[in-house]
Amino acid sequence: MGQKVCPIGLRIGITEDWRSRWFAEKKKFGEYVVEDERIRRFIKRNYFFAGIPKIEIERTREKLTVIIHGARPGLLIGRKGVEVERLKSELEHLTGRAVEVSVIEVPRPELSAQLVAEEVSQQLERRKAFRQTLKKSAEMTMDAGADGVRIGISGRLGGSELARREKIILGSVPLHTFAARIDYGFSEAHTKYGSIGVKVWINHGVLAPGELAQEEHQNAPNA
Repeated sequence: MGQKVCPIGLRIGITEDWRSRWFAEKKKFGEYVVEDERIRRFIKRNYFFAGIPKIEIERTREKLTVIIHGARPGLLIGRKGVEVERLKSELEHLTGRAVEVSVIEVPRPELSAQLVAEEVSQQLERRKAFRQTLKKSAEMTMDAGADGVRIGISGRLGGSELARREKIILGSVPLHTFAARIDYGFSEAHTKYGSIGVKVWINHGVLAPGELAQEEHQNAPNA
């Protein structure tokens, strides 16, 4: 079942932290879940050019905090913080709540599975050769310091009559090892022949038993 379960969701509380961190009563829970999804879709749709692999949301009684991880934070912040203030006002209008926006830089985009998946999908939309694109992206990720990378694409590759799958695996990608830091990303390339799905797994190394216990303690919810 390792290939059928999202590696991030499988490791939450072990090597991964929650993307949404808040507590709500039963009446408000569904409303907050839908609102979180609307926030994420709005930011990804309007600020896709900033290279955003992850958006975290925290809530308290007083305010809502949105933490954006971006490969190009300067585009999100803007000159003298103009863009981030505009985003803040847009999110406040969208949610009707007081919003704080925090931007964190992603230092190595080649090691972010979501950004690699989006880059591959953009290359496919530009009609680049898919095998060359897979090989180049995988090698760049390994050169950046990953322990392993796996990239899979499926659809009408190269405009073929039938849909098929291609994949490339470099290094080690242990999907069944809970202690492994596996980053996962998904994107779609929209071509004139149809949509091509892109999945990326990146292995950032396996935690030692002592490190694993420490990670579990840090990710454990407060009493």
